[in-house]
Amino acid sequence: VQLQASGGGLVQAGGSLRLSCAASGRAFRSYNMGWFRQAPGKEREFVGRINRSDGTHYADSVKGRFTISRDNARNTMYLQMNSLKAEDTGVYYCAATSVVGTTTRLNDYWYWGQGTLVTVSS
Repeated sequence: VQLQASGGGLVQAGGSLRLSCAASGRAFRSYNMGWFRQAPGKEREFVGRINRSDGTHYADSVKGRFTISRDNARNTMYLQMNSLKAEDTGVYYCAATSVVGTTTRLNDYWYWGQGTLVTVSS
């Protein structure tokens, strides 16, 4: 599967942004999907994931502010980000896997999109 993330941009602290991850192929609904981010000078970290049954799991740092959803008819996953903070700045990546479970590790994911930059100004 090929993935393409989009929707990044510059937003003020406290604002909102919605990212999209478009997937190619007809097997999108069979994949568990995740969002990761990488801040400048830091390692890529888990943001959240949604499984094939629409079950979600989030990192503590974004819980209550970010929401992941998916539209299997459109082969697209979304990341709604509210109450953004300066520390949310980074390149956001979407990823796909057939691994079951909590899947919070980078190595759990098989396919990656190219990333979209989110900059939150304070």
